[in-house]
Amino acid sequence: MKVKFFGRSILTLLIVALACGTAFAADPLENFKPKFDPSSAEYTYLLSNISHPAIAGVANGYHIRDKVWERSNGRLFVDYRPLAQLGGEKDVISKLKLGAVQGMLCSSVAAANVAPQLGVVNLPFVVDSFDKLEKFRNNEKLFGEFRKSALPQGIMVADIVNYGTYGWATTVPVSSVKEAANVNFRIAEAPVNADIYKAWGLKFTVMPWPDVPQALQTGVIDGLDHTAIVCNLTKKFEIAKNFTEVNYAQGLFIHLINKSWFDKLPADLQKILMEVIEEESTKTRQATREQQDAQIAAAKANGVKFFPLSPEDKQALIQKTGPVYEKWGERIGKDYLNEMRSL
Repeated sequence: MKVKFFGRSILTLLIVALACGTAFAADPLENFKPKFDPSSAEYTYLLSNISHPAIAGVANGYHIRDKVWERSNGRLFVDYRPLAQLGGEKDVISKLKLGAVQGMLCSSVAAANVAPQLGVVNLPFVVDSFDKLEKFRNNEKLFGEFRKSALPQGIMVADIVNYGTYGWATTVPVSSVKEAANVNFRIAEAPVNADIYKAWGLKFTVMPWPDVPQALQTGVIDGLDHTAIVCNLTKKFEIAKNFTEVNYAQGLFIHLINKSWFDKLPADLQKILMEVIEEESTKTRQATREQQDAQIAAAKANGVKFFPLSPEDKQALIQKTGPVYEKWGERIGKDYLNEMRSL
């Protein structure tokens, strides 16, 4: 299996960089080029992600690349392509199933399209903290079922990394659910998110991520459902200068692998790849904790105001989410969801 290099789409990179609103270099991946020549590799693992490696959970792919190269003595090259170089997530999922792409750090929102059980982490107040995420990852039964759920699609779940805790970035201060009722929130293009906001009785607009900067600037939306890490790194806080710490979910990237491709790898390379993914994913989840603290501190220093959600409001949101738990419990498995909620 010889190494294949796909032409980098400069246009795609520029569009994503502009959408992020960050001051990236002309080539936003210049600093992430490998310090080795991959042309001699016997095997290539083409790995995709849609976001920018300034986010620790995205940089994870480069750490895996370098460590796998070292341990395999240059036999296996992880050809990591962040910034949507290989297409949007729905498109890449299709390529992953076919084997045209071998791996994907897939957002948990999109991963629910692979297997409903992978969407359990998107449900509110289930895996809603860094500690719960680690507890879930280290629970052999619960994480084991999570990993197996995509196998009928020919896809393995290797591990998980994260990009912080979800809340609301808004152009006006929001310190309560009552105040949130006046905001129009942008949410991701996923059915579970729409179900959540309908249950909460909040206004929302489903919108592709690249459209968010202009929508915020023009007032089409005045709120954003996302993490503080992403909002600060992509300069959303320059417009939405308030953040409500709802803390209802951890944003995840789920490492998916085409099983047919993996099964054809020599056993020693299979072992190296899986060991490195686990080691680097563990390190990345800790790095994300630290990155969230650092990005919140930086945002506060720049005048962004943070508002904690009261325990009463949190409980009210949990109660309102009842129909969503019921609906998605049918898809995920009620017993499994109940066990996840008891973490």
